[in-house]
Amino acid sequence: MHIELVVLDMAGTVVSDDGLVMRAFEEAATAVGVPAEGEQRDAARQYVLDTMGYSKIDVFTRLFGSDGLAEQANTAFEKAYERFIEGGVKPIAGAPEAISALRDAGLRIALITGFSPATQQRVLDTLGWNDVADVVLAPGPGVRGRPSPDLVLTALMRTGVDDVRNVAVAGDTANDITSGLRAGAGVIAGVLTGAHDAQTLHAAGATHVLGSIAELPQILK
Repeated sequence: MHIELVVLDMAGTVVSDDGLVMRAFEEAATAVGVPAEGEQRDAARQYVLDTMGYSKIDVFTRLFGSDGLAEQANTAFEKAYERFIEGGVKPIAGAPEAISALRDAGLRIALITGFSPATQQRVLDTLGWNDVADVVLAPGPGVRGRPSPDLVLTALMRTGVDDVRNVAVAGDTANDITSGLRAGAGVIAGVLTGAHDAQTLHAAGATHVLGSIAELPQILK
């Protein structure tokens, strides 16, 4: 194993947001007229939980269709999440040290997310993390969100890594694992600091399941 690039999910993996995704979703659902209680709201909440790691616009498109409601919900979600960010996001314990250790070892770092580029940048600005990664990526034109492999493969291309087997992927959801598998990454680690439990991550095909990202440098040594 000769890992050259580590692709890290953000929320739930290296960043703790204390449930802000679900808080922002509640505002988004209300904005498009989903009743505050009842089967429709419960089903939508469960779908959001099940699809953690997906591009958020993809989630809303699957929930509300493509007649404008998805875009309306996504806009409301992004505005709510950005409003909550200040004081609501912080590094996962050990994450800054783990990233520093990986970089000190000569590995390149990519930070990826299912949020929009603007929201991703707002998180990075809040944390003061604009210099911690070689590349930061979010879904956009020509780059699909997870569970597609695009974010991992785009990180590989932008950092000049020649072999996808020399890439490690880490995330807290089954969709992170699926994305890494579809890309052909050599290491695909699930972490237990976010949305999904060990059984779910193992079932998705994780090569490793870690208590937190703090354990990753030792795995890659």
